[in-house]
Amino acid sequence: MTTHRTSYPVRVDGASDPGPVSRWLWLVKWVLLIPHFVVLIFLWLAFYVTGIAAFFAILVTGRYPRALFDFNVGVLRWSWRVHYYGYGALATDRYPPFTLADVADYPAHLDVAYPERLSRGLVLFKWWLLAIPQYLIVAVFVGGGLWLGVQGAHGNDGWLGGGLVGLLVLIAGIAVLFTGRYPKALYDLILGMDRWALRVAAYAALMTDSYPPFRLDQGGTDPGSAPAPAIPSPTPPPSGVSGGPVPVPPTPVA
Repeated sequence: MTTHRTSYPVRVDGASDPGPVSRWLWLVKWVLLIPHFVVLIFLWLAFYVTGIAAFFAILVTGRYPRALFDFNVGVLRWSWRVHYYGYGALATDRYPPFTLADVADYPAHLDVAYPERLSRGLVLFKWWLLAIPQYLIVAVFVGGGLWLGVQGAHGNDGWLGGGLVGLLVLIAGIAVLFTGRYPKALYDLILGMDRWALRVAAYAALMTDSYPPFRLDQGGTDPGSAPAPAIPSPTPPPSGVSGGPVPVPPTPVA
């Protein structure tokens, strides 16, 4: 039986490295990522400034300014690549690029569909009141308190704190250290929890009015953002043939 999922405007994807995984690199990635952490501090400071500007723009016009939207999506995208390489997933040994843009050949991708209109009333309370149940779940997943995209300049450090993701990533790292393989079941589960957290982050950052679904979409390819398959229409009858009974021509009278 095929389950049809409602499409969600925040898409988070990841792909496993095709080649062998380094057994020891994950032990020193925290050092290698220091340049990214420094840049992300300034990017997240800018994220909150643009987020405040977007809040008032939505309140007055019902629209998220496109330039601000693209920048904030870029910050989330950059953060996701860093966490995918680092201790939010440990899912690749390819060093993340320094760019806000999507990089087609990098294994981690994030995109948010631009909303043409947003609710001016909903913007007043969706990011704190409506999102409270989501914050509680995300806190369990990623630890470090209530991790969300609007937490402050240190919001990008939330995945370094612990939670279920931190525990499972540690187990995956130990498995890689001894076997050279990343357990597929762990990868799928970790990606599902990371995806949930990023959906909540985008919702809290006012990028969508669509409430994050309460479901764990596991695996590298985001199954929750793919449109549900269309039901095929019946094959039309050949030209000149109707769908009803075939009429019988009258018998000619001699």
